[in-house]
Amino acid sequence: MSLSARWLSVPGAAVLLVCCTGPPSTPLPAPAGMENYTEDEAESLLLPLPRLDGSVSLEQALRDRRSVREYAKEPLTPGEVSQLLWAAQGVTVDWGARTAPSAGGLFPLETYLIIGDVSGFEEGVYRYRPAEHDLLRIGGGDRRNLLSETAGEQPWVHEAAAGIVIGGVYSRTTEKYEDRGVRYVHMEAGHAVQNVLLQATALGLSCVPVAGFSGDDARAVLGTPEDVDLLYIVPVGRRIESEPTP
Repeated sequence: MSLSARWLSVPGAAVLLVCCTGPPSTPLPAPAGMENYTEDEAESLLLPLPRLDGSVSLEQALRDRRSVREYAKEPLTPGEVSQLLWAAQGVTVDWGARTAPSAGGLFPLETYLIIGDVSGFEEGVYRYRPAEHDLLRIGGGDRRNLLSETAGEQPWVHEAAAGIVIGGVYSRTTEKYEDRGVRYVHMEAGHAVQNVLLQATALGLSCVPVAGFSGDDARAVLGTPEDVDLLYIVPVGRRIESEPTP
């Protein structure tokens, strides 16, 4: 039995449903011409250290946050993607606590960066490692168009310079909390994505949370593990007429 998240539109609201389904369908083949790597083969890429202060207050970021679906055709910088990933799941104290709260400190989330246009970084799929604050390149090639196809061809998924994908390993939490653990994982994903949205706003970037996509198809496109249920795609791009952040 597997779990999947779906959005249901009702008058005046959008409701996230968690559905039980049968065994997953046959995985899609790996995209032609795009290599996938085992974690042992993955290339490690150290990120710039995150900044712990900035020029935009939390109150201003909350006020200015908007879902934006159009982006300038310009690359992001390594410093910007470093800050966004740290905001999502960065480690904040020596014993491992992160920027987003986690039920029981079990940390079920996995964070991936889909690179299309980031200065100095090769296109591909990367797994973020919070403790090391680095990236493992687990797949090559620009997969934004294919990822967009899993989301009903929403254009902002492939037009953004990069995408942050949040997934959850339910078993890490359900082993302790049983069925309630599924809800806790979804809550944690929401915490992490809100952090990304506010950080992007503070950096002068544009983004939008996307939940309307096929998790199984996205997993096949990105080459992520079968025990990771993909829950969110957050396309991120440079705000039109904005300046790069160092």
